[in-house]
Amino acid sequence: MGNHLTEMAPTASFLPHFQALHVVVIGLDSAGKTSLLYRLKFKEFVQSVPTKGFNTEKIRVPLGGSRSITFQVWDVGGQEKLRPLWRSYTRRTDGLVFVVDAAETERLEEAKVELHRISRASDNQGVPVLVLANKQDQPGALSAAELGPRRAAEVEKRRAARELAAATLTHVQGCSAVDGLGLQPALERLYEMILKRKKASRASRKRR
Repeated sequence: MGNHLTEMAPTASFLPHFQALHVVVIGLDSAGKTSLLYRLKFKEFVQSVPTKGFNTEKIRVPLGGSRSITFQVWDVGGQEKLRPLWRSYTRRTDGLVFVVDAAETERLEEAKVELHRISRASDNQGVPVLVLANKQDQPGALSAAELGPRRAAEVEKRRAARELAAATLTHVQGCSAVDGLGLQPALERLYEMILKRKKASRASRKRR
């Protein structure tokens, strides 16, 4: 828990073998990434400070019955100067989680650009992407579905939101770090997407 040296990106020696799925949480600064991480870890809201490097926690997610899955989650700082380092963390990852501040609609275009850049990187081709529309507890936050503009002045902002959920995205889920809304189904869906990709990869290797 806490910030670490920015240069320390995960390598094979950092990652548990066959014990946990490696997931990287990225997004713009102040989107609520670290608060989401600690909500998952401690089951309560933790007011966090801006991440200057990364945080990492092992998260156990129940899947029903006695089943569960463990994610090794890396939360990487979102300040503009740190974004070039994202690829060092996403290399060989099992899944990407991109967190969006759904109440800060004026930064949706910036978020879309960064999401597309990282998801289209050669190292991340085919990696499942989960977009968390965080801060659903705040007034005016855009939902994951985004049903359409309520006022003419919001057309461009909402069009940006729809584009954010298009093309490169696999699943978008509304959530809140404050009360935990949406996080369980989001991680279940991410797990399903990761399994589907792994099965497809194995099937592809067998056909060769």
